[in-house]
Amino acid sequence: MVASSLPIQLLLGLYLGLLTGIVPGLVAWALGFTFKYFTGVSIPGFGVVVLALAVAGVNGGLLALNDQTIRDSANGTALLIAIVVVLMISLYAHSKGDAMGAALPKRLTLRQLTERTLSTDAIDLSAGRGRVEVTVAGEVLDIEGYPALPADLRAEVRAFTDDFEADLPLSELEAAVAERLRSEYDLAEVTVRLDERGRATVAAAPPLAGVSSRVPDGKRAVSLSALLPTGVARGDEITVVTTDGDAVEGTVVAARTDGVKPEEKAAAATDGGTDAPSAPSPTTTGGDGRLTLAVDRSVAIRLLDADVQRLAVRSRGTRREFELIALLRRAGKRFRRFSVRDGGPLDGRTLREAAVRDEYGVAVLAVRSGGRWRLGPDGDVRPEAGADLVVVGTRDGLDRFGREVAA
Repeated sequence: MVASSLPIQLLLGLYLGLLTGIVPGLVAWALGFTFKYFTGVSIPGFGVVVLALAVAGVNGGLLALNDQTIRDSANGTALLIAIVVVLMISLYAHSKGDAMGAALPKRLTLRQLTERTLSTDAIDLSAGRGRVEVTVAGEVLDIEGYPALPADLRAEVRAFTDDFEADLPLSELEAAVAERLRSEYDLAEVTVRLDERGRATVAAAPPLAGVSSRVPDGKRAVSLSALLPTGVARGDEITVVTTDGDAVEGTVVAARTDGVKPEEKAAAATDGGTDAPSAPSPTTTGGDGRLTLAVDRSVAIRLLDADVQRLAVRSRGTRREFELIALLRRAGKRFRRFSVRDGGPLDGRTLREAAVRDEYGVAVLAVRSGGRWRLGPDGDVRPEAGADLVVVGTRDGLDRFGREVAA
């Protein structure tokens, strides 16, 4: 084929380059990915150029750069353009393979490959980082073996909505939503199943105990009608001043403002503890209401016979645990809760034997086994399958720990 005009030569060169560059591009991508993934080394660009031309079978085409007779031939321009196109395809494919080899995790498991993820349409990036709004879809189901949910509590759980970090796998996001629901509504048990758009199918069991489970040993629960300040929540320390001048100290175990609907989330209070510091804590809205306090036995009867003059909420000072969490988060650390997998690397082995710090780059802050928590466990602690762990570390370290150790 003989073509004399420059446009024809250009089109011919592009056609030949695209047709011939497919196989060299695949080879360049495969080599770039393989070298980067297994050795961490990138192939030099000159090596890619030579390899691409060799695979394309145009080794003689290199002579076109120096041989005047080839450059002056009828299709010399098309040949030069084809060589350039082959080189561009090969270099581009090599750069993509190199980038994929650097980004792909070095250890892949079947669980990781089959892990469900959120749809990009459900992720909100307006706040500067990915967040997903989780809502409850359909009716809230009952859990077999537990009592049925009361209608008002079922309506509250059905109306639940909150946002969570979107960079978690769906399995971990489901656990976070379940923990939030359990903490906010005092549910005895809850299961959550999320779809790719953040819609939750929830089954829940009602609390098995109310005030009785929150009153410490040696205390009595006393309910009072009083003018409540805004923001009273369960766990607050209150001083009740009666008309007789007595000052009685107690701990709030329940509080409700009169006239507030349950769905407004101000009818009950949740724990202010550190088990779920990120969970919202519904509080009173201010005004006349009912307050239940855990007080000493000696003053319980006296408080029932007295009229309340005023309430004073006592300061509990700075929460050092939250300051610690803030410091760790600023250092790039995160907290997560895991359960030890049956037959996993930690099942039946001590923390020292498993080399948790060296192997995963995380630290175990607490271990719960047999219903009791052990804070700051040493290397001789031996978690069994099903034991709960509170672990701190980088996001990558926690992800790896969860994949290989957690149930």
